[in-house]
Amino acid sequence: MEKNATAGKSIASVRRRAVSPATDLVRQYLLFPDKNMPLVCQPAVAGVDLVTWAKTHRSELELLLQKHGVILFRGFASAGVTGFHDAIGALSSGALEYKFRASPRTQVDAERPVYTSTDYPAEESIFPHNEHSYSPVVPLKLFFYCDYPSEVGGETPIGDARQVLARIPEKIRERFQKKNIMYVRNYGDGFGLPWHTVFQTEDRAEVEAYCATQSIQVEWKSGNRLRTRQIGPAIVCHPQTGEAVWFNHGTFFHATTLPARVRDALMAEFSAEDLPQNTFYGDGTPIEPEFVDLLRQIYLDAMVGFPWQSGDVLMLDNILALHSRNPYRGARRILTGMAEPQRAADIAFTTNSAQE
Repeated sequence: MEKNATAGKSIASVRRRAVSPATDLVRQYLLFPDKNMPLVCQPAVAGVDLVTWAKTHRSELELLLQKHGVILFRGFASAGVTGFHDAIGALSSGALEYKFRASPRTQVDAERPVYTSTDYPAEESIFPHNEHSYSPVVPLKLFFYCDYPSEVGGETPIGDARQVLARIPEKIRERFQKKNIMYVRNYGDGFGLPWHTVFQTEDRAEVEAYCATQSIQVEWKSGNRLRTRQIGPAIVCHPQTGEAVWFNHGTFFHATTLPARVRDALMAEFSAEDLPQNTFYGDGTPIEPEFVDLLRQIYLDAMVGFPWQSGDVLMLDNILALHSRNPYRGARRILTGMAEPQRAADIAFTTNSAQE
């Protein structure tokens, strides 16, 4: 399956449809007339500072984010890394350090937890996912900042995780809800991140202590290598809206979702449990291949992309909204930050947890 299928949905220009009365200072409209996301907030006059404006409209923006899942702040006065970090602080409880890592990123400022978006080769797509949905602690909010866009491609498509759940057949939803998902990760086997990077420490005791607090099973292998196993929910209940949402890395981490050339090389060398990362049902049994195939297509069908503009700030409700990345050519600098940690165990969906 081609993983850059969302690229064809990117558009150079869109019609604007007002979704609330315009203010004198900032207009609000849907970027896509037939889509709920993203909502665009764009100044009607030049020089409006996002940090100042966001602080005075935080409550309104919280409600809009819960409704639309993604807000694009476009055309505000830009102040680079510092301004992006301050905007995260104005729109949330503040930026988080990137812990329990799964993808390579570079911290761009030693004093601020702002990072490059995933440092994967430009020719590669990144499959749709919710950030950190494999983790025992997930960020409720996710932010991106466009310092400068690439010459060709490089969009960050977004999608509605609520729609993903609605499109999953009932028998698959029930299977995952009953069994949950097991994430098996191997560190230091020549592919993926070493455990020192993932856990941000050189001390095995610190790794063990962290994993113990998060119900992650630790297995040290020969050569100072590490395997972890953890079980997480497939469906969560949004902590603010009460909605049931498909929220997991079951498809993203599944070995068959890797690009074909990488997948074939790894599966020829490693067993299913020895791959850098793989997913199973919570009882350790394999997930049906046809289920994974269908889930991949449902994810891809939910995505829509748009070209970045310099100075764009994108705020996602990380539970309600998916994101991915299209391949690109030319220099590109997109930064990211996370905010508002939430324990996955506290929002795991049960039959009594969702609001009627």
